[in-house]
Amino acid sequence: MASDKKSFPLRLDPEIYRALEQWASDEFRSVNGHLEFLIREALRQANRLPKKPSPPPEE
Repeated sequence: MASDKKSFPLRLDPEIYRALEQWASDEFRSVNGHLEFLIREALRQANRLPKKPSPPPEE
């Protein structure tokens, strides 16, 4: 099964990575999962998250 997620390299200062790693661990997430969560929340708060199409009305 192929993933439809985009991957890309990300360089972080080691101190920032350690803090992020601890934060992710506190939330029971992987660093990758926590980064995705934080980015999604920032996009939602900035009203930049793409809207999902609403389902068609039932007849």
